[in-house]
Amino acid sequence: MTRLTHLDEKGRARMVYVGDKKPTSRTATARADVILSRPTLTAVMEGGVPKGDVLAVARIAGITGGKKTPDLIPLTHPIGLDSLGVELTPDETLPGIRIEATATTTGKTGVEMEAMTAVAVAALTVYDMLKSLERGIRIADVRLVYKAGGKSGEYRGE
Repeated sequence: MTRLTHLDEKGRARMVYVGDKKPTSRTATARADVILSRPTLTAVMEGGVPKGDVLAVARIAGITGGKKTPDLIPLTHPIGLDSLGVELTPDETLPGIRIEATATTTGKTGVEMEAMTAVAVAALTVYDMLKSLERGIRIADVRLVYKAGGKSGEYRGE
């Protein structure tokens, strides 16, 4: 069995040492879906939400959340992000909003958690802004869809 790198010799949680690793270019993309009723999706698309522009506010929240990942997820390393983009796309086939975040860095550890945190925070913000219109909103399928860089190389989901 492979030794778990987040545990010390006594089985206690610890942050993994990355000091000897060489910085490399790293990218990660995560995705989430927010499932809404068609009337709620229409309100988002037509600007009829009492709290304001759902997509703009959720985009900023997602970027902020991704930047705060080491404050939210224990044992993650603070990373200097080269970029973090969050896109929210209304999708009538869900129906709902598809959220995608891509994070990049040149560093010693990956940016998967930053991308995943960004989509999760954006999705929670969509919920918060729309809960007065619909309580049955679902946040679904928060997932990593792509990563590149580092020792483990490339990964493509879906």
